[in-house]
Amino acid sequence: MDILQISHLKKSFGERGVLRDLSFSVPEHTVFGFVGQNGAGKTTTMKIILGLLEKDGGDVSVCGENICYGQTTTNRYIGYLPDVPEFYTFMTPLEYLHFCGEISGMDKRKTDKRSKELLTMVGLSEEKRRINGFSRGMKQRLGIAQALLNEPKLLICDEPTSALDPVGRKEILDILVAAKDRTTVVFSTHILSDVERICDEIAFLHEGEIVLHGTINEVKQRHKSTGFELEIENVGDAAKITNAFPFAKPLSASHFLFDSDESVDDVMRLLMESHIPFLRLEKREPSLESLFLEVIGK
Repeated sequence: MDILQISHLKKSFGERGVLRDLSFSVPEHTVFGFVGQNGAGKTTTMKIILGLLEKDGGDVSVCGENICYGQTTTNRYIGYLPDVPEFYTFMTPLEYLHFCGEISGMDKRKTDKRSKELLTMVGLSEEKRRINGFSRGMKQRLGIAQALLNEPKLLICDEPTSALDPVGRKEILDILVAAKDRTTVVFSTHILSDVERICDEIAFLHEGEIVLHGTINEVKQRHKSTGFELEIENVGDAAKITNAFPFAKPLSASHFLFDSDESVDDVMRLLMESHIPFLRLEKREPSLESLFLEVIGK
């Protein structure tokens, strides 16, 4: 079942068309990476999904229900973490989640149980300090707990790792993977290594349209490989490689990159005939970065 469906979505601000013809769907219990450059329209898309911004055309549905601007009944299915979450910082994490449960009409016992479960999940169960003493990463973790409080079918996270250090990014990514058992996760980002690490499916947004969509393996299989790498054992044999293949790009004194697969047979023949010991001859798979740059023509 697809939790989120977007079909031919359009949105302009004045004469600037931000979303031109956006279409994709998100299957249940997946981590879905919504990828694009800064200013590509990721946040605009999320605000339309939340019913906070009026679309100019197309259809958006969550759990089979159409979304209408200003009529946010579908938000009962959604948890949302903005890129910079705001809190009542004089509260402790548990107090804050209790407050969120109260204003959303949740049963007190359920709120207390869910709050403790979620604080354990995000690694804040022992944290008694007030939120004003929290780091950015701790606030992001608390924001995820708050977004999951009402057991949403869809968790939307807008650039959740963009301002975090490597440790903080790892913590957030691990939490999003763990959350997949409870919900469906859509997170926007321009950090492609994060996408490659945890996503089941991806959609690349460029100039208001989706230019790549599918699982990471599907996306990579649709596009050419980026050649192969050769690493030889002895630096003294490097001249034999460069003389025979002047187009080989040296990555180090003993490590070379070949941009295409066409010369791999010739390289192997040289290695065997010249008795050149090598450590590695490996096909280079396309990275998400190289694929994205390829499809946007950079």
